[in-house]
Amino acid sequence: MSGTEILLQQLIIGLSNGLIIALIALGYTMVYGIIELINFAHGDLFMLGCFCALTLVGGLGLTHPGSVLVLLAIVPVFCGGLNWLVDRLAYRHLRHAPRLAPLVSAIGVSFVFLNLGLFWGGLPMAVFGMGRTAAAPKDFPDLISNRSLLGDSAISFTVKDLMVIGITIPLMLGLTWFVKRTRTGKAMRAVAQDQLAAKLMGIPVDGVIGNTFLLGGALAGVASVVYALYNNTIYFQMGYRAGIDAFTAAVLGGIGSLPGAVLGGLLIGLVRAFSDQYLETRWTNVMVFTILILVLVFQPSGLLGAKQREKV
Repeated sequence: MSGTEILLQQLIIGLSNGLIIALIALGYTMVYGIIELINFAHGDLFMLGCFCALTLVGGLGLTHPGSVLVLLAIVPVFCGGLNWLVDRLAYRHLRHAPRLAPLVSAIGVSFVFLNLGLFWGGLPMAVFGMGRTAAAPKDFPDLISNRSLLGDSAISFTVKDLMVIGITIPLMLGLTWFVKRTRTGKAMRAVAQDQLAAKLMGIPVDGVIGNTFLLGGALAGVASVVYALYNNTIYFQMGYRAGIDAFTAAVLGGIGSLPGAVLGGLLIGLVRAFSDQYLETRWTNVMVFTILILVLVFQPSGLLGAKQREKV
């Protein structure tokens, strides 16, 4: 391949992975925008979504490409419901506690999810290796063809790349419309701006926050299906890496900003792809966090984050 072809190939890979990171980052930034909680369990929720998808594939015998619709219908509901349940049982009782309390609780929930994933990997199902190697990576079946749509071209743009774009872009546009145009979305923005004023206006603040966790979890569920279909390998510790990338993307773009989360995810995906290609893989994380530090030094609120006025 020529230098230009390699560049274009890495651009495709970076954008595809960046869109997946952006989906996870949106869940981070939505929750932070509402209650200023960094939900460290979000990455492990994404991992559980991948395990749920593999369980459905094995349990229902899904082999046809149309089965993707079944996964997209069930997994986001599972992840959204689990995220809502965690908020209902843990975070809601800590709304007015010192900020450290919900943060430590989020780390605790992350460990609970991590161990649940480890136990889940030990299920006696064929797709989990009959449970003999619970901690080992699991192969996710190729429900989507890896055939290139560009024919004999040296550049590969596969059906999987098209799937990532075809699912994530409309979902992000739909989320933007939902937050800006619907009654629930306006209530979310009101609660994010001032919870007390929103409550005085008759907005059910706890219900709106619960809906935010539900929506953020559903986005993680969609991301888990897309990731599993695109990369075909899942493991119980994958939530840490995905969570770090998504959190970094949210901070880079401006945590609390939906467009910022998308921009940050795309940048992280591109930086990782180009660094893996043109530098050694061991330098990839260094490059990602170097860029993050440089951005925060000159733009502390992130690329698209709103500047906060300090109260005196």
